[in-house]
Amino acid sequence: MNIHSSRGQYEVGMVSDLGDILCPTEGVAVVVDENVKRLHSPLGFDGAYELPAGEPSKSTNEFSAVSSWLAREGANRSTCLVAVGGGVTGDLVGFVAACFMRGIKWIMVPTTLLAMVDSSIGGKVAIDIAEGKNLVGAFWPPCRVAIDLRFLLTLSERDMLCGAAEVWKYGFIQDTSLLESLENRPLPRRFVETDFDYTKATVEKCLAIKAKIVEADEDETSGLRAVLNFGHTVGHAIEAALGYGNWTHGEAISVGMVVEAKVGEMLGVSRPNVAQRVKEGLMMQGLPFKVPSSLEPRTLIDFMSRDKKSSGQGLVMSLLTDIGQCKLHYGIDESVVIEALTAK
Repeated sequence: MNIHSSRGQYEVGMVSDLGDILCPTEGVAVVVDENVKRLHSPLGFDGAYELPAGEPSKSTNEFSAVSSWLAREGANRSTCLVAVGGGVTGDLVGFVAACFMRGIKWIMVPTTLLAMVDSSIGGKVAIDIAEGKNLVGAFWPPCRVAIDLRFLLTLSERDMLCGAAEVWKYGFIQDTSLLESLENRPLPRRFVETDFDYTKATVEKCLAIKAKIVEADEDETSGLRAVLNFGHTVGHAIEAALGYGNWTHGEAISVGMVVEAKVGEMLGVSRPNVAQRVKEGLMMQGLPFKVPSSLEPRTLIDFMSRDKKSSGQGLVMSLLTDIGQCKLHYGIDESVVIEALTAK
């Protein structure tokens, strides 16, 4: 499929041969996650920048290191950066591409389920700082997203579940048929060849949903794109409070969706029992649904108040009005969120 953006359209699709993308030719600079390089060495990554795995790499230090590497390699405004890895790699490399020489082209080769269905498309690129996740970033879409499901064969169960959380999110906010499919057959915790057709069809459904939303609100000016953040206000706070990398993004977002579904019911925004269906689905998938007992509600509220979506009138969350429907809500009172965080 093609996605239209302010920088022109770019292709998002499945591929079976990455040779033309990863071939080390002049004008191409590859950044690869260290685990991907180790697990998929036959693809050849000679001359590539090896990025340490994990959320800590979305940092000012790595941003500086990759930028300096490009400069030493003689990169210029016609250079195309290629990011091979998960969401961390894509977010960091995309942000470098947005800033290096005031903007160069880049290609995303997502290697995790999370990156395939969510972070690889839409053009949101960023790094983390101590005060919060993704607080420094830009909108800078890639010129191509090339998805090869065979990367999932080497993905751990935990990383598969991380991506599964975002897949369920699409069902909760937009597509009841996708949700019903997941309720009948949750995504595999370990991807094998026999899962290929089902997973491919599921990924393509998610891509179609996100593409439609992103095209309608590329830079979040209308508020439509913000519905994709269901579960993320609370989830990002959990990630930050625990220390980036201690919980995966999907684990934190899973708990965030349960909490924010409860907030919706408490405010009368959501239909009754929506929160229970969210919780039961995520439990079925094997994802966490409880706030870690080590975290104080006040600590999480403090992190939420720094969220990019926050306003001077209170917290901002994307809340379900019903299964398959979601809307951004402003000015949510902290007391309601604290009650939802501590609910049994």
